[in-house]
Amino acid sequence: MNKKELELLLSQLMEFQDPDVKLEQYSTSSDIAADCLWNAYLNKHITGKTIADLGAGPGIFGIGALILGARKVYFVEFDKEAIKVAKDNLKKMEKLVGKKFKAEFFNMDVKDFDKKVAVVIQNPPFGVKETHADKLFLIKAMEISKIIYSFHKFNTRDFVEKFAKENGFKVFITFRYKLPLRQKFWFHTSRIKRIDVGCWGLRST
Repeated sequence: MNKKELELLLSQLMEFQDPDVKLEQYSTSSDIAADCLWNAYLNKHITGKTIADLGAGPGIFGIGALILGARKVYFVEFDKEAIKVAKDNLKKMEKLVGKKFKAEFFNMDVKDFDKKVAVVIQNPPFGVKETHADKLFLIKAMEISKIIYSFHKFNTRDFVEKFAKENGFKVFITFRYKLPLRQKFWFHTSRIKRIDVGCWGLRST
């Protein structure tokens, strides 16, 4: 398995079928998900690890982690329709790779999830529709894990790094991407808009 092969597998997953604008449901592209996961894999934060995919949506991060050898993934998602898509995606991937994966799905608010894990990988709402929505995800991730990979708008960099430091975490790596947002809602004026985002790797100090 290499990064390109991972990307090709992830590109076959279904995205949100009926995205909810209030929940800021935008799918992560397979190339960005694969790049983040591959780097986490090289950092030895995937293989044999128990991982939580918070705000899992269709499950691209959790499924990618399982492909790369995660011991188990918890998929945590508030939207029951998105959970159904994630379950279908997992079944599809098991058929594609000929392997059964160990996973649990939780249809709940992320704040109610309380299982400890080795690593959290999350692409939370960016807080555009609900202020500080991404902060709530960071708080939960810090409660349950010592290693976090978390996506945020890049212009919130100062907040993310300051909040991490205040809560006993340090940034050990940062990735920057142009996240493509496809035209999904009535207020979108272009077919694809690229958003400047970052993925912060955080480690407990």
